[in-house]
Amino acid sequence: MRVALFLTCVNDTLYPDTGRATTRLLTRLGVEVDFPMAQTCCGQAHYNTGYRHEAEPLARHFAEVFRDYEAIVTPSGSCGAMVRELYPRMGARARAEGRGDGLAATLAPVVPRTYELTEFLVDVLGVTDVGAYYPHTVTYHPTCHGLRGLGLGDRPLRLLRAVKGLELVELPGAEECCGFGGTFAVKNPDVSAAMGADKVRNAESTSAEVLCAGDNSCLMHIGGTMARLGTRMRPVHIAEILAGTEEEAAA
Repeated sequence: MRVALFLTCVNDTLYPDTGRATTRLLTRLGVEVDFPMAQTCCGQAHYNTGYRHEAEPLARHFAEVFRDYEAIVTPSGSCGAMVRELYPRMGARARAEGRGDGLAATLAPVVPRTYELTEFLVDVLGVTDVGAYYPHTVTYHPTCHGLRGLGLGDRPLRLLRAVKGLELVELPGAEECCGFGGTFAVKNPDVSAAMGADKVRNAESTSAEVLCAGDNSCLMHIGGTMARLGTRMRPVHIAEILAGTEEEAAA
């Protein structure tokens, strides 16, 4: 199967190891992975900040870049939800504003073919045991877009439970937002910081070594809070856990 890796702005700029891990993991499972060099922002930051018309050229570009792939895989529930949930809304709004069906027709082909990494593994490849090894105690934070926008459910947990050497412990208040929310953290810094502190205190109560999630934007916020509070817990993207092997650990 030939898929396109949609890495996203945050990962490409700040967390390239997540993209490398995603590629190693998919390749190990027999998937041919392409990285279209023309990919840019999906428009989520613009759209969520109120610049909805300005997001449209970015959405059109996304559809053009990824239109020929069987599947588009992203290690980001946030950006995955932008394509799956909000692209159809953009097309519907353009129609309601009397601008015709052009935008909706352009975006429609890529919407059902875009998958967050864990749902691609479970729903498309049909695997939960990816042959991973990660000898650490881990707790999992389900990020808002993955949990509510994409409805990932227990897919990430099923994958983590199958990882050799990994001890998974339940996170109290797991479904509560970490407080990042993109520009929410900028516009409401005190509330955002308080929510982040609550999330980290809950994570610390598990005594886990690692807090895992599927969005590096949320992990960035949580990791910053961990640093300020002086915790020894590490934030790690789920792709980096699932890509781990015993051979790499022994090297």
